[in-house]
Amino acid sequence: MSEYQYYEFQALDRPLSHAEQDQLRSISTRARITATSFTNTYNWGDLSGDPRRMVERYFDAHLYVANWGTHRLTLRLPKQTLDLPTVQPYCLDFHVDAWTTRTHLLLDLTSEDEDGNWIEDADDSLASLIGVRDELAAGDLRPLYLAWLSALSGRELEDDDEEDYQAWSEPSVPAGLGELTAPQRALADFLRVDNDLLEIATRASSTTPRKPAKPTKKELAPLIAAMPQKEKDALLLRFALGPEPRLHTDLLHRLRGTIAPATTPGYRSATQLLEAARTLRTERQRHTERERAKARDQHLSAPASELESAWRQIEAHIATKKTRAYDQAATLLAELRDAYAHTGQDTEFRRRLSRLRESNQRRPGLIHRLDRRGLR
Repeated sequence: MSEYQYYEFQALDRPLSHAEQDQLRSISTRARITATSFTNTYNWGDLSGDPRRMVERYFDAHLYVANWGTHRLTLRLPKQTLDLPTVQPYCLDFHVDAWTTRTHLLLDLTSEDEDGNWIEDADDSLASLIGVRDELAAGDLRPLYLAWLSALSGRELEDDDEEDYQAWSEPSVPAGLGELTAPQRALADFLRVDNDLLEIATRASSTTPRKPAKPTKKELAPLIAAMPQKEKDALLLRFALGPEPRLHTDLLHRLRGTIAPATTPGYRSATQLLEAARTLRTERQRHTERERAKARDQHLSAPASELESAWRQIEAHIATKKTRAYDQAATLLAELRDAYAHTGQDTEFRRRLSRLRESNQRRPGLIHRLDRRGLR
């Protein structure tokens, strides 16, 4: 497999000027650059620019995927929509990082899994993930908590000491983890959040009413009425001057900024969460094994009529004289052997198998397949 790296950047709040596009072209002559995007795929070499600096200066979102297991999503939001003190409790090593510039907060989310399966020609793009930026700007903290869970999953893969886990405290648990939005579900998949870990975390979230992602008329009407007239006039003026991508987000943040997100205080350590997830995983695996054993017992306890039907199928396969049919006959015979053994009729099976081998001794292809499966 050749090396594969995919870079995608998007400008959402304002388009790039021609001068900025020229500056980006100096970083890569092969990239596809538009007024709102920069994309490039590398099968050798690497991007000469620093993605972190590119987001700080030009873009509002960045996605990076490499076939050695790296998944990275970087988002840039205006500082007035999401502040650093809100984000910091969810930061964990390089997996969840945040910093600010003069005007923006940047959030960097990374998942590493060198042993993970990488799908060549997968649909890698920001399209399914970009919605979490607006959700964060509107006060929904579920994407931050999902990123924190991803960091735990990553550290579990690294097999760090349990004492290290114990030192990490759970941040506030946002409401609604049991009913993720489509962008949040895509984020959980992209960051490889362990489903059992998410299920355990959801149990602390489900009892808290979730604030709707979209505010209602009933909620907004009194907030708008309470706004100072001067501020209303300024917002109307911005609207009248033409399309402004951030206006809707800024207005919602201004109206709802005083309403604290619905969360439950975190009370568990990382170790407790991981151990609970392991227990849940083990219980599910045991249940699956029990169901498989039950199904196998039912299959092995087949009535005599079904056993006779299987013998007829075997004879029909052999009669075709085709190698694939011989394989099917051998597979059925192996299953019959288990079924007869399950009911204590080993002698009867050996008698009928001996008769079948004797009548087909001039078919070496079939005999070879039976010998290979121990059907002697």
